[in-house]
Amino acid sequence: MSSNQQRQLIKKYVDLLLTRWRLITSCLLLGITIGLGYYKTLPKVYQSTALLSFEQQQINPGKMDPEQGRSRLQESLATLRELVTSRNNLEKVILQFSLYEEARKKLPLEDVIEMMRKDITIQPSGKGDIFSVSFQGGDPSKVQKVASGLASLFIEENIIYRERRASEVSEYTQKQLAASKKVLDEKEQQMRDYKLKYFNEMPEQRQGNLTQLQALMRQNQEIQNSIQELERTKVMLQEQANVQRSLAALKDPTAPASSVRIMETDEDRLQRRKAYLDELLGKYTENHPEVRRTKQMIQQLEEKIRKGGPSRQNAASGASRSGQSLTLEGSRIQLQLKQLELNIEQLREEQEKIPAQITQYKKWIEAVPVREAEWAGFTRDYSVQRSNYDQLVAQNLQAQSAESLERDQKGSKFKIVDSARVPEKPFKPNFLRILLASVAASLGLSLGWILLVDFADTSFKNIGELEDYIGVPVICSIPFIEKEAETRRDQIVFRISLGLISGYAVMLLAVIAFMWTKGMIIV
Repeated sequence: MSSNQQRQLIKKYVDLLLTRWRLITSCLLLGITIGLGYYKTLPKVYQSTALLSFEQQQINPGKMDPEQGRSRLQESLATLRELVTSRNNLEKVILQFSLYEEARKKLPLEDVIEMMRKDITIQPSGKGDIFSVSFQGGDPSKVQKVASGLASLFIEENIIYRERRASEVSEYTQKQLAASKKVLDEKEQQMRDYKLKYFNEMPEQRQGNLTQLQALMRQNQEIQNSIQELERTKVMLQEQANVQRSLAALKDPTAPASSVRIMETDEDRLQRRKAYLDELLGKYTENHPEVRRTKQMIQQLEEKIRKGGPSRQNAASGASRSGQSLTLEGSRIQLQLKQLELNIEQLREEQEKIPAQITQYKKWIEAVPVREAEWAGFTRDYSVQRSNYDQLVAQNLQAQSAESLERDQKGSKFKIVDSARVPEKPFKPNFLRILLASVAASLGLSLGWILLVDFADTSFKNIGELEDYIGVPVICSIPFIEKEAETRRDQIVFRISLGLISGYAVMLLAVIAFMWTKGMIIV
């Protein structure tokens, strides 16, 4: 489309609007009139609002941060909104203030309560801890009373809700604490029983058991050494006893070994000692104690003979003394043998107990890894239970403090900042919105009608349309020439139309101004 055609199209629609100005203004005034009438017929709705603030408790056992406080405020507000707008509370308010009497006659109570929920508005006011409770209705005084009643109900429900929640939390924490304490006591009893049952197998006893095991092994070795030493001494004494019996038998074969009296000289004793030494050397080495003792006795006898020993005449008396000496020596040897046997028996009895003790300590030491793993499981479970118990103790103390604060009404609470007032002008309907909607509807209707009539008109409006239709250029056009009578008639019609439209518009503005001054119009 060329620029010329665009200008012609724009001129066409402008001329069309100027030609149909009467229709447009008439529709506009009519639409405003209808809108004003509709506004007048609508019931007036008043709204009253009460402002409440959330005051956090000054004494806070939980030491919650501000963010957590705001989060709990939102949760409490959502919960209290549901409590305030519950069926029981709203039913009491409806009956108390005689609300929705006409609706109650026609609708069930559930629908009436739902209507009231829609008329109640609870929302935060700004970023602080202040929110508003509003109610809207047709009676200004009732609206104010209901808004105040809802605000009071909000405060009462908050107190009841917080006390009940604090009591429930305290009761719950006490039950959880009792259950945790029971589990913890059972776990401690199990640990005590386990430790008493396997005390010697516990990891902390391992070093002590090792020390005792080493001590028992050393003791066993020492006893064994002592037994061997006593056995050797016993053998020596037995050999001495045999020698004594042999000597006694040489002098008096018929006499008992314990009562033989030998009458011999130093030379005889020397020969006997040498014979005995030869017998010993056939069994033992030169370092054997008995061999050494016998050699010493031989040397003493030889030295005595060289110096000159007693004569044959004194042999009888010497033999008598030698016999007495042999008797005493035999008795002493027998006593030593009995003492040695007794000591050996005691040592053997003591040694017999040691292997069982060594086996027991070995079992205890070998069981340490198993007990250590089992004890680690006990202590791990106990640590978890203990940590849970400590947390529950802290929570229980906090819950009891919170319950005490709520009972004393020192906890967080709501306070009325601005009481609800009787509204002086309606809240709904909004005249400006209705007026704008009426103007938009009337303009749309009139313009749509004009465009529809123009589209239905098949006549040619300009030369371009004719040339486009017949395909032949127009050489010339004759303008429309009005007669003088037609011109006067058009002027009279224009003046009358302008007067009527202007008069109606002035009257309409006067009505609107009057209603505005009387407070009958809300913008």
